Amino acid sequence: MTHIPPPAEELRLLDAELWQLDARRTQLLARRAWLVAALQPKWPAPQPTGPTPAAPPRPDTSAPSVQNVLLLLGGVLLTVAAMVFTLVSWGHLGITGRALVLGAVTVAALAAPLPLLKRGLRSTAESVAGLGLALTVLDAVALHGAVFQESPGAPYTAVSSALLAGLWAAYGLLPRVSELRLPHPAALVAAQLPLFFWAIAADAGSYGLTAALLVTAGFDTVVALRVTPRSVRVVAAIGAYGVGALGVLAAGWLTWTASGPGAAARAAALLLLAAAIALGAAWQKRWLGLAVASGLLTVAALGGAARSALPELWTVPVHLAFGIALLAALRLDRLPDAVRRGLIWASAAVQALALLWALPVVGAVVVGPLAWASQAWTGAPSDARAAVTVGMTWPPHAEAVPVVLAAVAGVLALAVRDTTWRPRALAGALGLIGATALTLPAELELSYTAGLLVQGAVTIGALTAAVFLRRHRTALVLALVTSASLALLALASQTATLIVLSGLVALFAAASWRLAPFTAPTALAYGTALAGATGAAANWSPAHTALLVLVIPAAAALLAPRLADPKAIVPVEAAGAAAGLLAIALAATDVPLLATVLALCGVITAGTAIRTDRRPVGYAAAALFLAATWVRLAAWDVGTPEAYTLPVTIPALLVGVLRHRRDPRISSWTAYAPGLAVTLVPSLVAAWSDPHWERPLLLGMAALSVTLAGAGHRLQAPLLLGGGVLILDALHELAPYLVQVADALPRWVPPALAGLMLLALGATYEQRLRDVRRIRENLGRMN
Repeated sequence: MTHIPPPAEELRLLDAELWQLDARRTQLLARRAWLVAALQPKWPAPQPTGPTPAAPPRPDTSAPSVQNVLLLLGGVLLTVAAMVFTLVSWGHLGITGRALVLGAVTVAALAAPLPLLKRGLRSTAESVAGLGLALTVLDAVALHGAVFQESPGAPYTAVSSALLAGLWAAYGLLPRVSELRLPHPAALVAAQLPLFFWAIAADAGSYGLTAALLVTAGFDTVVALRVTPRSVRVVAAIGAYGVGALGVLAAGWLTWTASGPGAAARAAALLLLAAAIALGAAWQKRWLGLAVASGLLTVAALGGAARSALPELWTVPVHLAFGIALLAALRLDRLPDAVRRGLIWASAAVQALALLWALPVVGAVVVGPLAWASQAWTGAPSDARAAVTVGMTWPPHAEAVPVVLAAVAGVLALAVRDTTWRPRALAGALGLIGATALTLPAELELSYTAGLLVQGAVTIGALTAAVFLRRHRTALVLALVTSASLALLALASQTATLIVLSGLVALFAAASWRLAPFTAPTALAYGTALAGATGAAANWSPAHTALLVLVIPAAAALLAPRLADPKAIVPVEAAGAAAGLLAIALAATDVPLLATVLALCGVITAGTAIRTDRRPVGYAAAALFLAATWVRLAAWDVGTPEAYTLPVTIPALLVGVLRHRRDPRISSWTAYAPGLAVTLVPSLVAAWSDPHWERPLLLGMAALSVTLAGAGHRLQAPLLLGGGVLILDALHELAPYLVQVADALPRWVPPALAGLMLLALGATYEQRLRDVRRIRENLGRMN
């Protein structure tokens, strides 16, 4: 039978075998490394001793680039030479010579690309062809100066540019010349001029010039969409955007400055032409940007036409109506997706601009009541508009602002159906509905009381929506903003202030069962304002009003540990702390009451520190109690420093004793030094300037007691602090006698004492050296 060892024995055997294999592998690798080194040549190959040949210089540019630059410079120089010849030397030749020179040079320049193309010199042919095209322009200029001198410049430019465009286009269609890329783009550039200069020649006015620009842009758009060569499409696109932008700007200016329905209709037709061109290009190429531009131009055209027939008040609402009408593209399935989305974005842009126009009115309603903070209780204003425009003017033509806000809110609530954007749209609609309600009292110039009621209703509605809706952020923000504006607006009247603040406290406190992290601190903030307003209404001084404000920190301290939502604890405590700081600031004018307020704040803080998660707040409670004690002593005109320091020393020493008993490893400097230093150091400073004997005597007795206690319990900090203070205090008492003794001693005594001290130090130093030498000799004998 086969012997099977136990698992432990088998594991030991396997480890031994693996160790032997590793040792053998290490031996073989070492032998292999020796063999590789032995096979390497012992002497390195000889290296060349002469200078290393320099590498050829690297060219900074490629050969084709050099070629193109040379050809471009050559063409430019020849063109300049031709211009100089035409403008300067033209008059030295007769009519026959002029015709011969022009014809010969131009024909030669236009014919030269043919043999160059046969030899494969395409770049050179392009340069020569460009020279020929430039010569044709110079020919046209020369002919106008020599033959057609009486012809006006505008019609001659229109005809010559049209002829040149046709000539260059035909030249580019020749069998071999069609290989060149320059003639057709040049023909397209020349085609930008005929219509514009023809309109100038026909005295078509600003409308005719704008129409010429837009028609030219339309022609460029068709060329860019239909032509295949890339160079032609690029030039056509540049022309379409450039000339089209000029035409749109001109049409927009005509729409803005139109003086009557007829002029506005003509300008609107021009904008509609530009919109049609952009829409056609967007339809063909599925370009979102052009679709947006088409929608905006359509709105500007229709709105501009309607503006001339309506009061200026309705300018923005009319444009907004046409912008909303663009949303009909959502129901047109035949439209390309890019065009549909572009029209929708154009509608959104129009609505955003309308809201931007309405923003000053909303800002005046929300922020305007802030001026009542400096004019509180001066009397209720005449109406709601006067209440929100204290120190400011009402924006002009603002009567249509509620219509604009309501219309955009309706669009957001009804038109947006996408699941991603739907919640955001509903949130925006809710905010706009609230803004509409806020602006109505001022727009309608309702009474001051009616304005307060409307803002209160908006606050209640928004807070209710925030409580019961799942997505409550917008409603909550609306409620907070509206309530702040309402509180500021109520400052105009004392009665309104007290009623509104009471209602806001109750409202936000009631909503705290669901939105405690936001509404509970808000309720405490309004409660603080209510306490201050109540004190002011009762003609209390600010210091006495601080006692009433302290109700808020006490309520916050009692409420915080009982809140169901842990996220609300810190905001509630922060609101209570802020109210406590306000109470301290109010009581600063009355020192005795300030001490009381500080003590009460210490009580509230100490009550908070009882909770296990708020134990560090106990330091703040101690600081408040100490500050209350100091303020009370200052109120009693107490100038003795021990009266201020002992209230710190005694609790600090008690805490140190407890800590040292709980953990004996704590250093005495940590446990006792802070408390002792708080009293001993100021008392020592006071004792040195005190001419009487009572303070030094008491300080010496206290320092002696501390020193003895430190020695008895073997505590370093009390021993050194007490001993140091005791020595300094004794020196202060003996200082006069020491001065007398120093005056009575002969002058040779101090040098003698110094010499004796130096001799003693030297002897001690020599003794130490001798001891070291003896130890070294003993160690040597041991070796």
